[in-house]
Amino acid sequence: MNTRTNNPQILKRLETTLLVSGAALLAVFFLVRAWSDSNSSAGIAAFEQARAEIIEVQPVSTAAASPAQFGGQSLPAPDFELWSEKRIREYEESLAASDNLPLAVLSIDKLSLKVPIYDGATDFNLNRGVARIKGTARIGDESNLGIAGHRDGFFRGLQDIALGDNLLLETLQGARQYRVASIEIVDPADVHVLAPTDDSTVTLVTCYPFYFVGHAPQRYIVTAKAEPVQAKS
Repeated sequence: MNTRTNNPQILKRLETTLLVSGAALLAVFFLVRAWSDSNSSAGIAAFEQARAEIIEVQPVSTAAASPAQFGGQSLPAPDFELWSEKRIREYEESLAASDNLPLAVLSIDKLSLKVPIYDGATDFNLNRGVARIKGTARIGDESNLGIAGHRDGFFRGLQDIALGDNLLLETLQGARQYRVASIEIVDPADVHVLAPTDDSTVTLVTCYPFYFVGHAPQRYIVTAKAEPVQAKS
């Protein structure tokens, strides 16, 4: 038995139905495409706006111009030229939190750096300054004082330090000068650089490479030895 339909009227209806269905599917496709494009554009616009807000660093306020007090004097605002945007934001946010006096102030004239040293390398302390590494010598002790800082913040300038450069450590009791004796790159587990010493030493520690994306795999170590104290005449 031949089941093929030869009725022209039925074929015409089938053709019409297929055409209408095709047109409806095309309409739905273009509507979905337009909706998708609209949302994509809106998403891109929102992304660009958010990125612009992140990248555009606002000038430091007058309150932030004196971020810390030490010895009755205000410390200067840091130079943000080499800092990452994230680090600048976190530094400025830290200024709004309750503050405590730093232990000392580290100055490196060659790097135009003058930064407060806080006790303990917590995120909060490292956002607003540099920090004494717990377990190392205390300020003023004749041993090895470890000081940590962010590679995209206060300690980014260490990439330009050299042997023989001077550091100055100011405390409430006075100031002492140190001279850079060694620079090395070590693994994070290599803690010999923070071992106690028989003489007054300052060891600066930051992550390395300086511009590495993500968690930097190594540590950049600057060791400085105290200059002999000049006898008073």
